[in-house]
Formats: sequence, C-alpha cells, structure tokens
Amino acid sequence: MTIRPWRRTGNRTVHRDRWVHLRAEAWETGDGAVLDPWYMLDWADWVNVVALTPDSRLLLVRQFRPGAGAAVLELPGGMVEPGEGDPVAAARREFAEETGHDAPRFELVASLCNDPAHAGNRVHVVLAEGATPSGGQRLDHGEEIALEALPLATVLAGLGEGLIGNANHVGGLLLALRKAGRIGF
Repeated sequence: MTIRPWRRTGNRTVHRDRWVHLRAEAWETGDGAVLDPWYMLDWADWVNVVALTPDSRLLLVRQFRPGAGAAVLELPGGMVEPGEGDPVAAARREFAEETGHDAPRFELVASLCNDPAHAGNRVHVVLAEGATPSGGQRLDHGEEIALEALPLATVLAGLGEGLIGNANHVGGLLLALRKAGRIGF
C-alpha cells in the first residue's frame, strides 16, 4: 500500500500563550477524506537528561504532575528556552537548575518527535555520566522538585511496574543507557 501525503487546507489559532500554541487545522487525506478540526500543539523543544553518578546511580526528580494527579519520578529536564539553539547546553542548564549537579560531559543521544500526530517539537535525550553535586537547586517559580539518586539496577527493575510513568522518559532512558554501554538491545 502506498501512503499518499496529506494536504493542509486550513489553519487557525485556537489559543496562544508563552507555553503553547494550539491550532485547529483542516487536512485532506491522500484518499480525499476531510479531517477538520485536526488539533496541533506547537510546543518548545524539550530536553531530558539521563544522568549517572560515578557509583552507578541514576539521578531522577520527583514532582507533582497534574495529568497524573500525583508526584511522579522523572528524568531531569525541561524546555529549550527561546534563543537557546543547542539542546546539550539547554540540558546542562536544566540539569543544574533541577538537581544542583553537573557532569564532565554531556552527549546528545537522540532527538525524537514528541507526538508526531499532533506536535512538531522534539525531545532531545542527553546523557551525562559522572554527575556530582555542584551547588544547590535553582528552581523556577512554581517548581517543587525533590532529587532522588537510585541504583541503576533498581530503576531498570521498576520500569515494568511504572516506576517512571512518562513514556518519553522511559524510551529516552533506555536509548541513553544503551549508548553508555549499560544495557544491550
């Protein structure tokens, strides 16, 4: 089966603020079906940091997430700020702000689509090995973040039970651990 490209026939803004731009688009599929509205979210790019300490602990953050209705365990990270073109530099900044740590080397592992059906932004997965404390957290207004350093084996064993519930984070974590030579697949 040949997949024919779709054609966008309309585009209107539903909502725009500093965080998100929600658009309602109209599309015609390759076989002529009209899809209207087709909602698109324009987000900034994000960075997720997979940070390992010298003693093979993974640095994670716990924060309340309204969508989950709970404080959840995640990779440190956040938005690439406007004008911040290098995702590795953004990852280092976000990592320092959220954890109070630094590492001798940060390496881009992958730049992936967040939700290719409805968003055009990228999630940049960055590996930081040898992470050590470098000062206190520098949290943004409204952030309440607890740092947790868990043995890598504990994290890997807990993935199937939802220890980290964000699918983007789980996928990025596995890619970075493969890059670091900590797991194979």
